[in-house]
Amino acid sequence: MIDLTKYNLAEVDKKLGNIFWSPIDVAYINDWVLRAAAVKGEFHWHSHNDDEFFLIYTGEIAIEIEGGSTIHLKENEGTVIPAGIRHKPSAKERAIVLLLEPKSLNTKGENQ
Repeated sequence: MIDLTKYNLAEVDKKLGNIFWSPIDVAYINDWVLRAAAVKGEFHWHSHNDDEFFLIYTGEIAIEIEGGSTIHLKENEGTVIPAGIRHKPSAKERAIVLLLEPKSLNTKGENQ
């Protein structure tokens, strides 16, 4: 019999508390990882060598893209930031973001 793991996002939210911009690994899927982060304020400009998927669990965030465009995401909305695109996420109030990305991806950005 296979023993499956159940993930509870409310418990993940509690675990994150008010430590902002420090993702934790929630689940591993082949060479990918589902990470969760509490966010508030601004993160720095950065890019990654791989695509990154953002899904908002609670709250709202904005992701500014170098060159002037900004995407606003609220609960249950998501987007993919393509590899190599410089971006700067921010949140006026605490939000919980789920990130699906390769395990090898440096969450702080490879190219700052």
